[in-house]
Amino acid sequence: MSADEPRRTKLMWRPVISVLVVAAATYLGDRILPFNATTQGFFYLIVVLFIATRWGLTEAVVASIAAVACFNFFFLPPVGTFTIQDPQNWIALLAFLITAITGSRLSAQLKNRATEIVNRREEIERLYTLSRSMLLIQPGEAVAKQIATQIAQIFSASSVVVFTRADHQYHRAGAEDFAAVDQKLLESATDASQFHQESLWITAIRLGGEPIGSIGISGVNLTDSALQSLANLAAIGLERAHAQETATKAEVARQSDELKSMLLDAIAHEFQTPLTTIKAASSAMLSGKPVSEEDQKDLIHLIDEETQRLSSLVSDALQMARIEAGRVQLNLQHVQPSALVEAAVGAKRTILQDRIVSVDMPAQLPDCAVDPDLMALAIRQLIDNAVKYSSADSPIEITARSADRTVTLCVRDHGRGIAASDLPHVFEKFYRGQPGRDTISGSGLGLAIAQTIVHAHSGKISVESEPGKGAMFSITLPVEEKT
Repeated sequence: MSADEPRRTKLMWRPVISVLVVAAATYLGDRILPFNATTQGFFYLIVVLFIATRWGLTEAVVASIAAVACFNFFFLPPVGTFTIQDPQNWIALLAFLITAITGSRLSAQLKNRATEIVNRREEIERLYTLSRSMLLIQPGEAVAKQIATQIAQIFSASSVVVFTRADHQYHRAGAEDFAAVDQKLLESATDASQFHQESLWITAIRLGGEPIGSIGISGVNLTDSALQSLANLAAIGLERAHAQETATKAEVARQSDELKSMLLDAIAHEFQTPLTTIKAASSAMLSGKPVSEEDQKDLIHLIDEETQRLSSLVSDALQMARIEAGRVQLNLQHVQPSALVEAAVGAKRTILQDRIVSVDMPAQLPDCAVDPDLMALAIRQLIDNAVKYSSADSPIEITARSADRTVTLCVRDHGRGIAASDLPHVFEKFYRGQPGRDTISGSGLGLAIAQTIVHAHSGKISVESEPGKGAMFSITLPVEEKT
């Protein structure tokens, strides 16, 4: 049995019940409370109007005809026959019939109008709720699927399908499924046609006059205006998601271009010193002037050292690019924290050669399970930051401590410090505090990369600073037992 069968059965029984109600009114006025003809006529009129108010015009007309027949048979002389003796009774009977039908028709119209107003109000409320829910749709998920789900929930529809032409996908929601109408949905999305059959509605989703898809909804009665409003809201939701996706792609592309520019600037700046040194050493050897064997060895050693530095810079740049692209692959090894610090300081010996560097590492620190190359790179970023933002005659302190199955490495400088307003942003990409932004070289990526590396190791990175008292960056790593 379909969902409409009970409703059809109820509609079929209503005229029969109307006749029975008139019969009951006749019995009441003829046997229980004997009425005269005039009173009974008004009584019938009230019964007919009541039926019209409750059910509608069809049932009221049936009741009117039954009431006229009963009124003639039981109350107009000669009683007990359908003959009307007095011609004036014909006029009265006709007037009663016209009054009953007209009154029932007006009553039915008022009822239908009231029902229509209630239905329109409910539709407007549902459309308003749907418009608000469109604002909460997450662009990262299947937007058309979310729209179908929202429509099914808000309109209490048994089934909703949203078809999108862009990807030729059918996105379904609701308790039932009507896959048999997929062809109708495709046709509607192609030629902007509309289809209606019982409680099934299909219409095109248009944007700028052109169909971008179609929507099918079943198990709910809708007006054409409500259906078009629903389709328009679906179009707005799809377009909003598309606009957000486009904006996101544009922002990613912009950041990618900005990253490339920053990396190139940083690499050019970092490469300048070793390249200048190599050029000076090679020029001295090729100048044709006498060079002692000892000086030649020094120059060759200098070239080799700076070449190693260039190689390290290239490796760091590649690591930074991979990290920024989200391709962090850890090669975990159990390493002593002191070895990580030694590797980081050794790689920066050129920029640290004229600086006072204090390293305080307890002898019995537990091993950390880390990727040695990446973690050394993170520590180097902190050392670079300390060198840039402190004076050449101030010391840099590197310390370590162990507590609660963690090891914490700290890099402290005695420079200008970080303003309180800048502290929440120091690990953001491309962010650089106002002091020194225009005078100190850098890309604003170093601390962000260090944070990415530390988080990939399930660690924590933090900063403590006061203006004028320097800054201390700390890396806290979990300690794991050797297996």
